[in-house]
Formats: sequence, structure tokens, C-alpha cells
Amino acid sequence: MYSRDVVDETFRLKALGLTDKAISTQCGVSVQAIRHWRYGNRRAPATEARRQNRTVYCPRCHDARLDNKAYAYLLGLYLGDGHITTSRRGVYVLWVFCDNKYPGLMDLCASAMEAVFPVGTFRVSRNGCTSVKAASKHWPCLFPQHGKGHKHSRPIVLASWQQKVVDDHPEPFIRGLVHSDGCRILNRIRKKGRNEYYEYPRYHFSNTSSDIVHLFTTALDRLNIPWKSHTRVRPPFQDQTIISVSKKAAVARMDAFVGPKY
Repeated sequence: MYSRDVVDETFRLKALGLTDKAISTQCGVSVQAIRHWRYGNRRAPATEARRQNRTVYCPRCHDARLDNKAYAYLLGLYLGDGHITTSRRGVYVLWVFCDNKYPGLMDLCASAMEAVFPVGTFRVSRNGCTSVKAASKHWPCLFPQHGKGHKHSRPIVLASWQQKVVDDHPEPFIRGLVHSDGCRILNRIRKKGRNEYYEYPRYHFSNTSSDIVHLFTTALDRLNIPWKSHTRVRPPFQDQTIISVSKKAAVARMDAFVGPKY
């Protein structure tokens, strides 16, 4: 015998687009019980209105609270290494690809997804990377940049409410972009005329979308962090723009809220 709270939670998760198997794992309930509650006559959700109103969990369709800091970070991850797909049932899946060398970033990504939207996250192992994903019918509400084709092949412009979030929280936004398409490295330089080297840290961010690069540099400018850019020619692929932050004070400022990947 399961409590009413458990039953209602399974209906809530189904309304968000989770599969029966995912709900079973998250709630500790058998798939057969979940399907019986939905299609049988043993139990039903607390109210029919609650079952039908699937927008109450979406900050854009309803008045649900949005964790702006977590969203700014997740937006950076999405613009760098994320995309959204859709199933036959109209359920959208947000995917963010993480290098297997950085398991800590997978945890940060999953935490951000769950903080932004009350959904369960899943991980799919691939060759050299892991996809952190979550399903919901409302991901396009939070990421209106979703569309056909690669991001560098279409305009990437933030909605006014997204721009306000980024303006108010540029640090987690920059962190998300660096964690997806950037890195912190040690630059090794040989001293002129001598067989000696010196090293200094610097940050790199690279992307083929000029719009995404502009969003990154605008956020840096907002924090008064100096940067330089150059283009990497990658025939036959799209050229990449590389943004570097190398001045000592600027790197220290970035270290305060980004730091190395882990």
C-alpha cells in the first residue's frame, strides 16, 4: 500500500514527460503499479484539475519560481554543448554532453537541471563522453533558442527575460560556457635565447557561433574582465573564434567563480 503522496508524485512526474521506468526508479514503485494507477480504477490523482494542468511546474507557462543562478549556469551549458530533441509523444529531452574526464561537471549539470525544473536526470555513456539529460514538455519554454540545425547556422538571440537573468548573474553564465566549450590551461613560453620556460594560467573559450561568442564576451565586459580573440581556421569545418583571458588579475577574477574543470 502506497501513500497518496507517492501516487500523486507519479502523476506529477508523468505530466513532466518522464517514462514509466524512470518514474519507477525515482519513486521506488513498480511499473505495473504506476500503470494501474493511471489506467485502472484503484486510485486516481488528488484532483482532475491537478492531473490536467501540466503547466504549473513551468516558470514560463505559470508562476513557478525560476532559480536564476542555476538557470544562468544551465543556459551556458546548453549554448555550449547542449541540444533539445523531441519524441513522438511531443516530450522534449534536454541533452548536455560532458567529457568523461570531468565527472564533477556531470554532477553540476544534473544539479542545475533539477534546480531549474523539477525533473529526474539520467546519464547515457558514450564513447569518451556522457550525456546528462532530462525530459519535459516545457524545455522549449526555458530555451527558446531551440531549433533545427546547428547553433552556428542560425541566429542565437536571448529573449528579454533571459537577457535579464544573464545581466543579473553573469558569473554562473560564464562558468557554464567555460565548463562546456572552454578550459583553464597553463601556457608554457620559452624564454628568448634561453633553454628555460615560464608558465602562466589562462582561460580559453571557443565556439563557431558568433552570437554565442558575443554573449560570452558581453558577460566578460559586464564584469570588467579583459579578453582577446583570434580565429582558428578549421577546413573543411566552420572556423572557430577563440576568446582568451590571460592577464593575471583577470585570471584571478575568473578563478573566483569558474576554476579548473574536475
